[in-house]
Amino acid sequence: MKKLIALSIVLFSMVSCKEDTSKTSNNSAELKAEVQAFLDDYTNTFVKLYYDSALAEWDANTRIVAGDTTNAYNVQKANEAFAKFTGSTENIEKTRKFLENKDALDIVQVRQLNTILYAAANNPETVSDLVSERIAAENAQNETLFGFDFKVDGKSVTTGDIDKVLRESNDLNERLANWKTSKAVGKDLKDGLENLRSLRNKTVQALGYDDYFTYQVSDYGMSRQEMRDEMNKMVKEVWPLYRELHTWARYELAKKFNAEVPQYLPAHWLPNRWGQDWSALVNVEGLDIDAALADKEPEWIVKEGENFYKSIGFDPLPASFYEKSSMYPLPADAPYKKNNHASAWHMDLENDLRCLMSVEATADYYETIHHELGHIYYYQAYTNPDVPPLLRGGANRGYHEAIGSLLGLAAMQKPFLAEKGLVDANVEIDETQNLLKEALNYVVFLPFSAGVMTEFENAVYAENLPKDEFNKKWWELAQKYQGMVPPSERGEEFCDAASKTHINNDAAQYYDYAVSYILLFQFHDHISKNILKQDPHATNYYGSKPVGDFLKEVLKSGANNDWRELLKESVGSEMSAKPMLDYFAPLMDYLKEQNKGRTYTLPESL
Repeated sequence: MKKLIALSIVLFSMVSCKEDTSKTSNNSAELKAEVQAFLDDYTNTFVKLYYDSALAEWDANTRIVAGDTTNAYNVQKANEAFAKFTGSTENIEKTRKFLENKDALDIVQVRQLNTILYAAANNPETVSDLVSERIAAENAQNETLFGFDFKVDGKSVTTGDIDKVLRESNDLNERLANWKTSKAVGKDLKDGLENLRSLRNKTVQALGYDDYFTYQVSDYGMSRQEMRDEMNKMVKEVWPLYRELHTWARYELAKKFNAEVPQYLPAHWLPNRWGQDWSALVNVEGLDIDAALADKEPEWIVKEGENFYKSIGFDPLPASFYEKSSMYPLPADAPYKKNNHASAWHMDLENDLRCLMSVEATADYYETIHHELGHIYYYQAYTNPDVPPLLRGGANRGYHEAIGSLLGLAAMQKPFLAEKGLVDANVEIDETQNLLKEALNYVVFLPFSAGVMTEFENAVYAENLPKDEFNKKWWELAQKYQGMVPPSERGEEFCDAASKTHINNDAAQYYDYAVSYILLFQFHDHISKNILKQDPHATNYYGSKPVGDFLKEVLKSGANNDWRELLKESVGSEMSAKPMLDYFAPLMDYLKEQNKGRTYTLPESL
């Protein structure tokens, strides 16, 4: 390959202007060709190693056998090979050299070069021993988390069993036992989390990042403080409504459990292990989706999700999706475990698309399948010749979650459900209760995601929070942002944060989900008002090709764009919580009326 020699610029500067322009043009063309040759060569190796790593990770997540180290070994080897290539000193030096002349390159080339450098920072060859140690530690942490044997009263239970109790049981003792069990795994993960903090920080520091949190945020083109400020702004904007929801929940749950009204919400009173979704507190009469799905098979749920996307103009899923995915619970007598956390996988950055989950015929999974297939169809949309494999990702990470959540929201609105025959189109439902149920999902999530999770991981990675303060910090943040407290003292022998999978294996990026919730309401507001001409609270995307066309325009460029510009082009504004607040505005008067005479324990503002 030719190298750009700086001296040539000096020599050619002494000839005529006409000749200088010609030479500059020739040099630019040569540079672009050299860069493209490098990118093509890099991409070929990158895709192969990426696929090898994904295949090893897939096996490790879908077949967990106690005491069997085969998967761990395969993941270690595949990830080390991927890390060695992406973090190679030669690739880093070439990429940096090319970027010194980025003004002479195509923007798509520059974007790919920046992607290469970002990937390199997670695996720099200059600290290869450290990278290998981190990969091994991450794999061990995952095996501990997903292979853990949760037990209630000596009987093994699944996380799905625990979730069912927290959603449905009125027995506080049963709820407490299950909630405590859900946190038991944290004890075994605490030392590993401390070790991962050190390894992750040292790895990215080798390429000049202050810490791992700062590194992850940089993918948005933002500084650590800018992201924290943005998250804090989101929480402040929804805080008045959240405060009303918190007060309502304290009194309603005290009534349900025949208990005194607590100052803060005991964690085991809430229908979610982390208090991030309270929607199960409300059942909307006439919208009993669980009952409507009771006689359906899990496979039907998945097919219904695909049918929705096909109805708005997307292609059918490839047959390999159904052949290779792991979408249903394991048999009770299965000799191995699997990761039950729902996820979508773009295995080879081409057409090997898979989902990992444990679908059951419930309303939660009906929404979840639409969400996860949103990721799958995003993958499929940007797998096209205009998007190089290195740029086959979301416009930003939050976009990916926004699209999934958008279609999850759309799939739970009454007109859509009526179209699918899951509710009676003529049934009168309490619109306020329906809006309340949605707020207990979407609004309640923001203080957890933008507040607790973001600030906890900032403290861990950027502020070097001591291990013996992990649990104290977690519950301080939960009380501040969620108004939630543990049912009893939780000392530092526990690590309740680590019971959340993202703390271990999707670290320092949970703000992606907060961003996604803001974006999803911006997209939904635009679709409902400008495309469907429908009330945002009662939409039906089903069968609307214009909705599909809009989504395809958003999805098809992947990360081959500036996400801020894409958002402005799509919905006409910058990232804003206004559409979300407008959507839930009718709820405020109702909640204030419900809360008359009640004591508020959260401050009026953060």
